Amino acid sequence: MTRPTGDLFADGGETGRLMARLDWADTPLGPVDGWPQSLRAAVRMVLSSRYPMLLLWGERFTQLYNDAYSALIGDKHPDALGGDVRITLAEGWDVLAPLIDEAMATGVASWVPALQLLLDRAGYREEAYFSVSHAPARDDEGRTVGVLTVCSEVTEQVVGERRLRLLRDLSVGGDGRTVDVESTCVRLAEAIGGHPLDVPFAAIYLRDGALLRRAACVGGEPVAAALPATLSTGQEHGWGLASAAGGTTTEVAGVERRLTLPAGPWGDPVGTALALPLPSAEAGQPLGVLLVGVSPSRGLDEAYRSFHALLAQQVAVAVRNSQAYEEERRRAETLAELDRVKTGFFTNVSHEFRTPLTLMLGPLADALNDNEHPLPAAQRERVDTAWRNATRLLTLVNSLLTFSTLEAGQAHSQAREVDLAGLTAELSSVFRAAVERAGLRLEVDCPPLPRPVRVDPVNWERIVTNLLSNALKYTFVGRIRVALAADDEEIRLTVADTGIGIAEDDLPRLFERFHRVQGARSRSHEGTGIGLALVRELARLEGGDVRVESRIGTGTTFTVALPWSATGRTAGPAAEVDGIGGAARAAAQEAIGWLADPARAGASAPAGPPVRAYGGEDASRHARILVADDNADMRAYLARLLGEQGWRVQTVGDGRQALEAIRRERPDLVLTDVMMPEVDGFELVRRLRRQADTRTLPVVVLSARAGGDASVEGLDLGADDYVVKPFAAAELIARIRATLHGARSRGDRRDDSTPDAHGGTTDARGGAPGRQDVPAGPPSGDAVTTEVPPPAPDEARCPAPEQPAAVDEGWTYPSQPTSAAAMRRDVRASLEGLDVDPDTVADLLLAASEAVNNAVEHAQRPTRPEVRVRLRVADGTVRITVRDFGTWRDRRPAMDRGRGATLMNAYGDVRLMSTAEGTTVTIERRLPPPP
Repeated sequence: MTRPTGDLFADGGETGRLMARLDWADTPLGPVDGWPQSLRAAVRMVLSSRYPMLLLWGERFTQLYNDAYSALIGDKHPDALGGDVRITLAEGWDVLAPLIDEAMATGVASWVPALQLLLDRAGYREEAYFSVSHAPARDDEGRTVGVLTVCSEVTEQVVGERRLRLLRDLSVGGDGRTVDVESTCVRLAEAIGGHPLDVPFAAIYLRDGALLRRAACVGGEPVAAALPATLSTGQEHGWGLASAAGGTTTEVAGVERRLTLPAGPWGDPVGTALALPLPSAEAGQPLGVLLVGVSPSRGLDEAYRSFHALLAQQVAVAVRNSQAYEEERRRAETLAELDRVKTGFFTNVSHEFRTPLTLMLGPLADALNDNEHPLPAAQRERVDTAWRNATRLLTLVNSLLTFSTLEAGQAHSQAREVDLAGLTAELSSVFRAAVERAGLRLEVDCPPLPRPVRVDPVNWERIVTNLLSNALKYTFVGRIRVALAADDEEIRLTVADTGIGIAEDDLPRLFERFHRVQGARSRSHEGTGIGLALVRELARLEGGDVRVESRIGTGTTFTVALPWSATGRTAGPAAEVDGIGGAARAAAQEAIGWLADPARAGASAPAGPPVRAYGGEDASRHARILVADDNADMRAYLARLLGEQGWRVQTVGDGRQALEAIRRERPDLVLTDVMMPEVDGFELVRRLRRQADTRTLPVVVLSARAGGDASVEGLDLGADDYVVKPFAAAELIARIRATLHGARSRGDRRDDSTPDAHGGTTDARGGAPGRQDVPAGPPSGDAVTTEVPPPAPDEARCPAPEQPAAVDEGWTYPSQPTSAAAMRRDVRASLEGLDVDPDTVADLLLAASEAVNNAVEHAQRPTRPEVRVRLRVADGTVRITVRDFGTWRDRRPAMDRGRGATLMNAYGDVRLMSTAEGTTVTIERRLPPPP
């Protein structure tokens, strides 16, 4: 064996050492000593390079290469050294031969990027990609005797980019926003089917209860025939679907035994598949399973598995989005149906309202206009109030009917030729009295238009009326200007004011129905919140639109633009529209109500029997009551109603005016509406309770906001009572009188020697003023009824000595439903000075309220028409006792809410003692130790 004597292979690394040991005499190149200088130089260059290089020399293309190249051919190394490349790369020679032959024949080098090549270097027919350059290799005489190949493998880049394109196609084709779930799965499968080199076949299974249902598949008829259409989630079918449905990715081998499917660049049969769970929002409960075939030309390495995981995630996201969109679409369809039902209901109700309103307005108008039998002054004022508010109700009903008709898409423009300039000026003049009464200027500039105009006069009246009413509501100084102008393109109605202006953030939502600008100063808080929405809808119905410009503190300009093309349309057959101006007059009359003198009050003979004062002579007579309401008619009605009871009444238009009036002179009671401009009723109560001098001022809240939440909110803020409109006059008077008596009793008990309104006396024996002793037993975990002997008189007056108490107070209330509210206010005020958790206070007040309500409702034939409450706080315990003076009776079924005992026991330890003289309920609650 001949071995080289020089250092030709010394710098060739591991491959160089293998080449040095190789017996080259057995190769076509012969012994190394006989190699020409050109071959030696080429070998040194190849071995010294770190880039993959292959030298083919001689007619048999003998191979000499470096370490970098040896890694590319895998298992073929080191047998390829000194061998014929046509044998080593036989599987890819049909691709390489033309390139090598060209380089040798022409002597010109070539460059091919991303050359696809079949390699059998890892035990399977592999799809590989190389960027290759072939250059001629010359001997010492300059003849081309070989080829120098420089190459780099780009398989990962080529395959990676291809897989990214598939993931991108999935995100585009399976967005789930325009199709249902089934269609989304079909589109996902189609996107996967466009990349068979990476995914030879695929099937999407979705969970349907306890079943897996195939939603889509790709790969041809053989795939559809081989895969089950449905199967139970617990049934394994040989494809790993059940395991994947449980959340485990499963590799399926031997696919070629179930399915013959050629795949990959070389048409080799698919032998492996993966069943992957489709992740959902619920852990351990996949949406379904994605079954995919593995390319026979790519090894199932970590990168390929990661690609499959991303594929499953992409499919799952698309399916979830589609499910969410489908659910949202069903919800939207349900809401649309509800909206249609609601619109139909509003339309029907609005029509039904018109009949009784007509029968109300007609007789009221007849009574007011009857000159033969004129009404007395007091009755005329009442009837006039009823007529004005019935007219306002008709306007609201008409607005509601119009809006519901627009919402239902049933509104039509009954266009007719009108003098638009004259109609606009006439409608504007209806508001002149109201505008001037507000101290503003009304400017009207409506010159004749150059062409005839066809619009629906009723719709136009509503547009002008709503814009003028809105301007007057929010303008306090300056002017309101109404202008009508035209050019070659359109007609423009402009209503501009110098009012408070609108913030830029609120402008985009200004024409949304029910939208109100929060905190905006206005003349009244009344309104439906659909006026401007109606303007926009009616303007669009007439073929135009409305826009707005505004600046805070400067004013607002609304512009209604009607193109000539819309106003010149042929008018259809329409009935004569009578009563144009009625809506404007009603709106102007309502606006005048905003401007009415708040102090307006009247007195007249009572409409019915007077309400008898509690306890004989009414000690609250001549009390001073402050009424706050932004509706002038309501202020006048309350002033007249309360004045008939002998009370002095002052009225104001909102909470801010009420606070100013209270600072000037403190009233005995405040009666306030909730919905008012600037400072509403709840904010008024909040401010009064924050100030020491008004903390105990009695407040009764009067509101149209019905429902438990509204009343609880008012009472929690410290209101003494909450009355819902509409109310009976007798009920309101009784509640006000009870509140006044409660406040007076509390004030009287501050004087130890002053008798209270019921003949009792206050207690000055070391306890808090007004203390009432009520017998009570030891606390118990449950409410029980125990017959015990009545206490001796001395025992009732002289209780056993007790530990010094932080609070020990008592109160006496009339046996009527309003007493619970007064009790809550008193107990809350007494506990304010202590560091008691607000939640604990709320619990105790709720339990005590139930006890007082029980005392009022259960006491039968009471010897005293009163309820006594005592509050004692000592030794870390709060004790509240409630006593009545009647015999026990069962609650009537209509009154039984079934929650009294439950609530009391839930919020404290309760004991109930019933005797022949009355019933005493004791509620105890341990306070948590201070931190």
